Amino acid sequence: MTLLRALAITLLLAALSGGSAWASDVRLVARDEPVRSGPASSVRSAARTAPLRFDMVGLHWRGSGTVSFRTRSAAGIWTGWRIAAPEAEDLPNRGTAEANARPGWKFGNAYWTGPSRGIQYRLSGSVTRLRAFFIWSEPDAAPVRVVPRADQPAIIRRSQWGADESIVRAAPYYADRLRFAVVHHTAGTNYYSKAQSAAIVRGIERYHVLANGWNDIGYNFLVDKYGQVFEGRGGGIDKNVVGAHAQGFNTGSTGVAVLGTYTSVRVSTAARAALVRLLAWRLDVAHVDPLSKLTWISGGNPEFPAGTAVNLRAVSGHRDTGPTSCPGGALYAQLPGIALAIAGRGLPKLYNPVVSGGLGGPVKITARLSTALPWTVTITDSGGGTVASGSGSGTAVDWTWNASSTPAGTFFYTVAAGPDVRPWTDDVPGPPPLVVSRLRATPAVVTPNADGIGETTTIAFSLSIGANVTVDVLNGTGGLLRRLASSRAFPAGRSTLVWNGRDGSGNLVSDARYTVRVSATSPGQSDAASRALVVDRTLGHLVVSPRPFSPNGDGRLDSTTVTFQLARAATVQVRILRGHTLIRTLSSGSLAAGTQAFTWNGKNAAGARVSNGLYAARIDATTTLGTRTLAQSVGVDTTRPVVKIVSAIARRMTKVTVRLSEPAHVTLWFGPTTWRGGDSISADLPAGTSAVFRSRAYGGVRIVAEDAAGNRSAAVTAKITRV
Repeated sequence: MTLLRALAITLLLAALSGGSAWASDVRLVARDEPVRSGPASSVRSAARTAPLRFDMVGLHWRGSGTVSFRTRSAAGIWTGWRIAAPEAEDLPNRGTAEANARPGWKFGNAYWTGPSRGIQYRLSGSVTRLRAFFIWSEPDAAPVRVVPRADQPAIIRRSQWGADESIVRAAPYYADRLRFAVVHHTAGTNYYSKAQSAAIVRGIERYHVLANGWNDIGYNFLVDKYGQVFEGRGGGIDKNVVGAHAQGFNTGSTGVAVLGTYTSVRVSTAARAALVRLLAWRLDVAHVDPLSKLTWISGGNPEFPAGTAVNLRAVSGHRDTGPTSCPGGALYAQLPGIALAIAGRGLPKLYNPVVSGGLGGPVKITARLSTALPWTVTITDSGGGTVASGSGSGTAVDWTWNASSTPAGTFFYTVAAGPDVRPWTDDVPGPPPLVVSRLRATPAVVTPNADGIGETTTIAFSLSIGANVTVDVLNGTGGLLRRLASSRAFPAGRSTLVWNGRDGSGNLVSDARYTVRVSATSPGQSDAASRALVVDRTLGHLVVSPRPFSPNGDGRLDSTTVTFQLARAATVQVRILRGHTLIRTLSSGSLAAGTQAFTWNGKNAAGARVSNGLYAARIDATTTLGTRTLAQSVGVDTTRPVVKIVSAIARRMTKVTVRLSEPAHVTLWFGPTTWRGGDSISADLPAGTSAVFRSRAYGGVRIVAEDAAGNRSAAVTAKITRV
């Protein structure tokens, strides 16, 4: 087995960038490593010298297998073997640009190794490509000193820990609300100094951006074992920045990662206290109860497909959102206690403010307080002026503003409960947008000529919300021809009106092209839609007779006549079809106005008699208004009906039971014998068995049946039995 040629790919963008004072202290070099196939157990590579001295390393690979590695320190000492991806790596949401930056690659964690020069790999299963990212992130001489503000914990900002803003790929994007927190561990080493923490964060940023192809560092915050809190992804520590830390659950969450591995080791007291301080503040900014539970719809990951409803806690672990053991069993077990500590810090608090309804109707505002307090809700306009307000006392905030007379504009609502409670301010929702949609006229051609076909059209439309609607029929120049509804109130949903082809005076309109326009208004907004329709009485009054007929040459119903009327001259085709197959063209060309009639003798274009079955006579008449079509079915039937006398008995009256193969007009002659008689009756009988009665006794009966196509049966006779 041969070694693949190693391909060195040097990414020295970090060293060349001038984004921060620390930019030249962080270098990243990527190198494709040789891989060879082997048994499913494992294949160990030769030890290799790295292309630079490094203190962090992260691995990418392709294939279904797994990768482990160990590193050699500058003093020549090898570490133990480490799993390249101890957790299912934190990932951006599916469908985003940063999620698609490295398709097909599996991502390992960025691991702090301390100063190292060599590396060795162990591959298990199928690994077809392997790429290593070696990072040198210069440790600081001393930890960053941060003074906490009165309203927030001490947070080391990006400019303080040395974030390289020049490598950030895109501006941050934001969620409407923050609903929960996701706690992670970085699954790296626990052996780092307080001064090295910022270097680890700088290395993670480089790895996430330059190696993984993400827009920025994936976490919103990072916490070290010494209790230092670092700002992660840019965009504002109090803003709802969407991170890349929990695939399918990034929108609406904040991701906090503790530096280190906490599978069996509990986080330090300092780290725990920092988590409590950070999340107590961040969840309070979002007015989230840290002890609450919620149901969240997954955006999609290997464990929870898109659309799956997942039950979460306001303070959840990464494993709650996807297929991972993150944040490690020991830290995960501490989360309930951490949530309790968060809930007890900084009271009193305002939780879960919600506004429902919108302008143009009632606006209901609710919230919950951690303790009973006097509260107020204030509505202000864009200039800050007070429009309305309400107040109450207790733990439940519940107030409704009647905004039915305030349909448009920008307004805000503020929920406050005294100086010790962080207030909440947000937009008052505007009215739902008014949309006129799905406007249809069925049929789109009206033919009000009293033949019962297309005499009226049904105009249907949909409204997104209830509105006052005007429905007009306009002529070709846009003038009003008929108003079907005038500022009439219609509910949301589907509505219909009927137009009979007449103008506002009740007169039938001329044949021409018209437009139906639906205009809707609600307070502060309007919408309209139009649809073309045509009035065209060119073709009408189609009659095909007889139906069916029997072209068998017996002189009875041997042909059928297709009759129709033209209101004006037109180019006309008269055709006989069977399904979609043309059987015969009876006429094709220009015809004058008036009554037209064409006879079909039951033969096709070649002159052969067609087989029995169902056909259609179709008329297409074309003028400048388009092509109008009428069709009527016609049956060809040359099969004689079969009649059978089942029984014929007489006592004081006569009863004859007959069986017919098809519906038919039946004539019965009664007399003293079976072949002569002067007394007869006729009746239309259905297919099957029927009985015919006479009020006196006869000696015999003779029967003939004729079907609708004029086919006659053979005569049958029977002697009537006296009983």
